[in-house]
Amino acid sequence: MRSIAVKSPDGTTIATFEGGNPAGPAILFMHGLMQCHLAWRRQFDDPALAGAFRLVAMDLRGHGASDKPVGKEHYRPDKLWADDVAAVIVQLGLRKPMLVGWSYSGRVITDYLRVHGQANVAGIDFVGANTKSDSALLGPAIKLISAALSDDLATRIDGTRAFLRACFERQPSDDEFAFMLAYNMVVPAQVRAAVLSREANPGDMLAKLNCPVLVSHGSEDPFMLPAMAQFTASQVKGARLSMYDKIGHSTFYDDAPRFNRELMEFVRAAQ
Repeated sequence: MRSIAVKSPDGTTIATFEGGNPAGPAILFMHGLMQCHLAWRRQFDDPALAGAFRLVAMDLRGHGASDKPVGKEHYRPDKLWADDVAAVIVQLGLRKPMLVGWSYSGRVITDYLRVHGQANVAGIDFVGANTKSDSALLGPAIKLISAALSDDLATRIDGTRAFLRACFERQPSDDEFAFMLAYNMVVPAQVRAAVLSREANPGDMLAKLNCPVLVSHGSEDPFMLPAMAQFTASQVKGARLSMYDKIGHSTFYDDAPRFNRELMEFVRAAQ
C-alpha cells in the first residue's frame, strides 16, 4: 500500500492507503471501532480486486496512523467525520467511489451523506454496519466494549482482546490475532470513549438513498444483529441483502473469497 497523508478541514491528518489498479474504479474502505486500514488486507491482497480496482483505505480519526486529538469536541460532531471522508475523496481525486463501511463506519457513511450528499458516490456496501442507534438492533457482544474503554491498561488490554475475539466466528491464527490486537491498542482510551459519546444516529439517511446499496451481514454477528441488516435493507429502495450463514461480524475476513467476489460484482454493476 502507498501511504498518503490527507488533511481534513479541521487540521486533523487522516492516514490513507492506496493499492490496486490506479486506473480502475475506486473503492474506499472504512473500518470499525478500534481497527484500522490493515483490517482490509484480505481485500488488498486479492489479485482479482487489486487488478481491477483502485483500492483505498482510510484510518478514521483517532485510529491507526491518523491523528488522535484528545477531547470529545474532536469526535462528537457529524460534520468532522463527514469532512474526513470528503477530504479523502477530493484530495485523492476519487471519482464516484464505492464506499465500503464496516461496523462503526456505517455511522461514518451516514455522516458523510448527511453533510455532503450522495452525488459523488457510486454505491455503498454496508458491512456488518451500524446504521441506526437502537439497542434492539445490537447483540450481546456490545457489552464487551465497556472494559475496552477502561483507563486501567491491563483492563483495557483484556477488554480489547475479548472484543476482538468476538469479531470473528472463524478465529484468526495466533500470529494474526496478535497483529490485530496490536493495531487495536493504538487507539487511546480517551479517544475510544469520545467516539462512543456521540449523539444517537436516527437512521434517517437510509430512506434518502438512491444509489446502489449492498448490505453484507453475518448470521451470527454478535455486535450488529441480523435485524440491523434487515432494517438497513428495508429502508433503502432496491437494496440487496447478502446474509452469510454461520459467519460473524467480519464477513470480509471470515469468508473473504465470497465477500471479494460479491464486492467485485457489485462495483461493476454500479458503474
